[in-house]
Amino acid sequence: MSAICGLPLLECVYCLACARWVWKKILYTAGKESENWGLAGAGEFEPVPRICRYILAVYEDDLRNPLWAPPGGYGMNPDWVILRRNDEETQGMVSPYMIYLDQDNADIVVAIRGLNMAKESDFLVLLDNKLGQTTFDGGYVHNGLLKAAEWVLAAECEMMRELIETNPSYTLTFAGHSLGAGVVTLLAMLVIQNREKLGNIERKRIRCFAIAPARCISLNLAVRYADVINSVVLQDDFLPRTTMALEDAFKQVFCLPCLLCVLCLKDTCTLDDKMLKDPRRLYAPGRLYHIIVRKPFRIGKIPPIVKTAVPVDGRFEHLVLSCDMTSDHGIIWVERESQRALDLMMDKERIMEIPPHQRMERQDSLAREHSEDYKLALQRAVALDVPQACSPSPYGTFHEIEEGSYSSSRSQKESPIMSPNRRKKSWDEFVDRLFEINDSGHMVLKS
Repeated sequence: MSAICGLPLLECVYCLACARWVWKKILYTAGKESENWGLAGAGEFEPVPRICRYILAVYEDDLRNPLWAPPGGYGMNPDWVILRRNDEETQGMVSPYMIYLDQDNADIVVAIRGLNMAKESDFLVLLDNKLGQTTFDGGYVHNGLLKAAEWVLAAECEMMRELIETNPSYTLTFAGHSLGAGVVTLLAMLVIQNREKLGNIERKRIRCFAIAPARCISLNLAVRYADVINSVVLQDDFLPRTTMALEDAFKQVFCLPCLLCVLCLKDTCTLDDKMLKDPRRLYAPGRLYHIIVRKPFRIGKIPPIVKTAVPVDGRFEHLVLSCDMTSDHGIIWVERESQRALDLMMDKERIMEIPPHQRMERQDSLAREHSEDYKLALQRAVALDVPQACSPSPYGTFHEIEEGSYSSSRSQKESPIMSPNRRKKSWDEFVDRLFEINDSGHMVLKS
């Protein structure tokens, strides 16, 4: 009887907690996540709209007679399409994809499209993400996406190696949207771990653009591969912020109160410190680009702004309750807004009439800034005791780390929680590689 009498009180407490959570979510806007990030430049952001169009082209059956081309077309030469794989050819292991030899930009592009809501096999890949099921290079990754990436690498390894050897000056770019973004993230990491299978291609020639990605790799991997992987997120996109298991999210997608209830409980009961120290928690990968097109309490859109950083804490941790949280996930809108943002960046450079030599100096300065971002991100990760944050991959985020690094197999066998003595030793070695003592006795970054 006493337990029954306590039920109304418990319901009141729960309702108050839910009301508090909803109120905080209403006041929370996506711009808060990137308000302290730096502005992206035209040089580094230039490939993004083009990459989005390549991904859109995978949906076409015939590029010579396109049905859904964006304004201005795809900007592709159909004769440069090396191969295309449809659903039947991929056997349900991965979404359809194509390999495109972009001779205009000296680029070999592997583009994988996003989730097909009508294909059960796509859902099976995305939902195969049991907590901590798969380890990779000292961290944790999404199990289904890793298996899909392994299938693509096994199927197209010979073709990619032939293209790389035939075009030794070309970059190798992996591009994907949504489900495909997670696959290309793991595919890029697999290629880096198996460069000998692709003619020992240099790490600096490999890059990845994950458009609206799912959370697919642990925090230490997300930071360490930030020199290769770039994630692009449009404003309020829900998928990079979906921290609950995707299997549970899709089960409750038709019951919004159930979904909000679960998210409320997770956000209320999970501490930020506990999230960062959870080695199996998955995150959006690599360097983040956040396209902002709306401001709170304003009608309509603003000129798009692109912010970028390699954050450790605050990697799209909170779902934004917005009418646009699902539409912002669409590749069509990402392409449109990224093109608008790039046009504004280019117009600004033309108005400023920047001389070519100053533009080259700016590109060199930008490369140095990105390198410092990686170093600061790793330093921040170690300071926050992120598991395995200072255990570099065999090829390292920095070239200086490549020598004497731990092997991938050893990292996978060891416990993700390092002992204090080993963490202290790893941190000292990490500091020695990145810093030096100048003539005045102060510690400065190595040039």
